Amino acid sequence: MTKSNSPHKDRQMSSIFERYLTLWVGICIVGGILLGKMVPDLAKTLDGMSIFVNGAPVVSIPIAICLFFMMYPIMVKIDFTTVIKAGKSGKPVFLTLFINWAIKPFTMYGIALLFLGVLFNKLIGPDAVDLVKMPFGLDLPVGAIHGAGVVVLSEGVKMLQIPLWRSYLAGCILLGIAPCTAMVLVWGYLSRGNDGLTLVMVAINSLTMLVLYGILGGFLLGVGRLPVPWQALLLSISIYVALPLVTGFVTRRWILRTKGKDWFEKKFLHVLTPVTIIALLTTLVLLFSFKGEVILSNPLTILWIAIPLFLQTILIFGLGYAAAKMMKLSYEDAAPAAMIGASNHFEVAIATSTMLFGLSSGAALATVVGVLIEVPVMLMLVKFCLKTQHHFSRSS
Repeated sequence: MTKSNSPHKDRQMSSIFERYLTLWVGICIVGGILLGKMVPDLAKTLDGMSIFVNGAPVVSIPIAICLFFMMYPIMVKIDFTTVIKAGKSGKPVFLTLFINWAIKPFTMYGIALLFLGVLFNKLIGPDAVDLVKMPFGLDLPVGAIHGAGVVVLSEGVKMLQIPLWRSYLAGCILLGIAPCTAMVLVWGYLSRGNDGLTLVMVAINSLTMLVLYGILGGFLLGVGRLPVPWQALLLSISIYVALPLVTGFVTRRWILRTKGKDWFEKKFLHVLTPVTIIALLTTLVLLFSFKGEVILSNPLTILWIAIPLFLQTILIFGLGYAAAKMMKLSYEDAAPAAMIGASNHFEVAIATSTMLFGLSSGAALATVVGVLIEVPVMLMLVKFCLKTQHHFSRSS
């Protein structure tokens, strides 16, 4: 086992940030919402600092900066010889792809449909409607029926009026077909998993998403042809994953060559240790300052959407973790294999829902709820992994 994967040296949760991370996450969520409420102009200004694709804010520049400093310390710690070794291990990669693309999109659809369309339908309001953008390339007259919706005129613009719960369902679907390609590096690291394997799976998952995201989205949404958001996906993956990866690789190689391994591990990495956690907490403050008003104005709706998303996360993690055990994977491989399926690429989901349905749509709100539960739930699963790691073999 390489030193970067040591469960006892590099990954001790010794700092006050790491030991009480769940508490800090809660404080940052509340703090972000209050910041957005008390200083709305600041939040709107920061939220407006985005890179747009087809009119949708695909990459938030402040969030991108925070994510860079969240990912960079992890990337620079990766011994890339372990990446080559991990890439030759077929079982965990196959497990990840199977869970993410053959199971997860369909369980998300089923769970969201059951809760939003049946169990919570009366609570949401069976007659409640939502106005969403007309599907791309569709030009129907006012009053025309399209799927479960009807074309209406709103402020001089043709919109599609659909049941509100279906709009929430669409947002859940977009989350379910967007497996994580960035934050999972944090979860894999905190759970003391194989960083090299995680990176390989992220790369393969990113490429697979370029092909399957639009196909599965169009099939499951059933609201018209869903164009593949190529530019949005490529830009998001480049900024959230590729940039810190390349920077980390170059930094590691240069320092090891000029300063040596001892200086790199004892001096440089020591300074970087708290950077990831601080960047994560800062990201949360920013995210919830941007979306705090939406959350506060829809408190019960947030709960109705959060329940199926929570159950979906636990189910997918459980399936992946149990399958890894049955396949006799080591703990270092099992933890990230289960984590990458459980977490979502909420940045892409939010951008796509905004692009397809509109910023004020129920679909966009559902993707924001995905952000709300992502970090607390994934931290809970990290702790579960750490407590159950003794049930798995260790990598050699």
